Amino acid sequence: MNISRSVSLLAGLVLLGSLATSASAEDEQFKHAEKLYDTYCAQCHGMNRDGNGLNSAFISVQPRDHSDPKGMGDIPNDEIIEVIKKGGLAANKSVLMPAWGGIFSDEEVDQLAAYLRHICNCGSN
Repeated sequence: MNISRSVSLLAGLVLLGSLATSASAEDEQFKHAEKLYDTYCAQCHGMNRDGNGLNSAFISVQPRDHSDPKGMGDIPNDEIIEVIKKGGLAANKSVLMPAWGGIFSDEEVDQLAAYLRHICNCGSN
């Protein structure tokens, strides 16, 4: 193997290692919020975060698609936080969206809001 090829191979391995480290740090950042979402939100919003959860077939107002960058990107963070804390009625949305403010701490609500931004790849609005 020539030197040039060895250097290229080594550079590729270093790049892959740094990508894996950054992905695992990101995964770690959202680990708790993802668990909360899977436990409390996925029944309606779906395991794919697309609004097609098990309960969605039985409710008249379809749950929001959290994977939609356009739809989620148009919602300010303070509204996302308010809806998580106070339920759907806080934003004139579905009465079936429960208020989680008594269940989640303020830190968990903030983590969930950041996780929703991560899911939709729509920034921090």
